[in-house]
Amino acid sequence: MKQSLCELLLDYLPRISEVEDFVSTSIANCVFNSFLSYTAIMLNIVSIHAIRKTSSLPKTLKTLLLSLAVSDVSVGLLVQPFYTSLLIKLSQEHTPGCDTHKAFYFIGHLFSLASFLGVLAVSVDRFLAIHLHLRYQELVTHQRVVAVAISIWVLSLFVSFLLFWVPLDIYSLIVASIAVGGLVLTTMIYIRIYLAARRHKNQIQVLQVQQVTQANEIANFASLMKSAIGIFYVYVVFLICYLPYVIGLAVFEIVGSNITLKKLYFSFSTIVFLNSSLNPVIYCWKMRNIRQAVINILRNMSWFRDRASLASTGNTTL
Repeated sequence: MKQSLCELLLDYLPRISEVEDFVSTSIANCVFNSFLSYTAIMLNIVSIHAIRKTSSLPKTLKTLLLSLAVSDVSVGLLVQPFYTSLLIKLSQEHTPGCDTHKAFYFIGHLFSLASFLGVLAVSVDRFLAIHLHLRYQELVTHQRVVAVAISIWVLSLFVSFLLFWVPLDIYSLIVASIAVGGLVLTTMIYIRIYLAARRHKNQIQVLQVQQVTQANEIANFASLMKSAIGIFYVYVVFLICYLPYVIGLAVFEIVGSNITLKKLYFSFSTIVFLNSSLNPVIYCWKMRNIRQAVINILRNMSWFRDRASLASTGNTTL
C-alpha cells in the first residue's frame, strides 16, 4: 500500500504514549543542534570570507567552494533552527502539522541536495584540472563554472519541489537515482585521480634519475593533487555523516516503526547536520591557502578588538 508523505512522516514521530521516553533524546538533539547551528554559521561565514580573499585559488574552484559553503551556512541558519523547534514541540506533546513537516523536508532536501551536487561538482573540477593540464583553463572557464553552480541550485530547487508534485515512491526513486549516480561517478573520479597520482609519482622518479628539472610542472601537479585530496576528505566526511541516516531509513522500512528506531532517526539527522560544521574545518586543515587566509582574518579581528579595547580604555581614562 502506497503511503502519502504525511502518513510516512507520522511513522517517524513518537506517539503520545512514547513521548516520555523520547524527551531525553529530544533534549540531547536540541542541545547539539543549537551548538552545531552556531558553528555552521560562524565557521562557514569565515570560510566564505577566506575563500573570497584567497587570490591564489583558481576562480573556478573558488566559485564551487563558495556555492558549497553557502549551502552549509544555510543549514545552520534555516534547517537546524527549524529542526530544533520541531523537537521542542514534540517533547511538549505538540505534534506539528503535516504542512510544517513538509516545509522542513523541503528546505532540508534543498540544501542537502545542493551540498551533494556541490561536492560532486568540485570533485569533477579537480579531476578535469589534473587530466586536462594546459587545456583546463581553455575548456573550464569561469563563466561555465558559474553556470554549473547556478544549475546546481536550480536542480536542487526543482527536485525539492517534486516532493509536493509527484507520488512519494516516484520522488524517492528520483532522489535515490541522483544519489547512486553521483556516488558512483565520484568514486570513479577519485580512483582515476589516485591512478594519475601514482603515474605522476613514477614519472617524477624517472625525471630525477635522468636529472631533468621540470620544477614548475611538478609543483603545479602537486598543488592540484593537494586540492583534490582536500575535496576527497570533504567527500568522505559527507558519506560518513549521511550514511547512518540512509541506513537508518532502510532499516526503518524493513523492521517497521518502534521507539528505538525513532530515536536513532532523529539522532542520525543531527549527524547529517554536523557535516555543515565539518566542511569549513576540512578547508582549513587540507587547503593551505584557505588556512592562511583564515589565520589572517582572525589576526585582523584580534587586532581590531585590541584597538577597540584600547580606545575604550582611553575614553574611560579621559
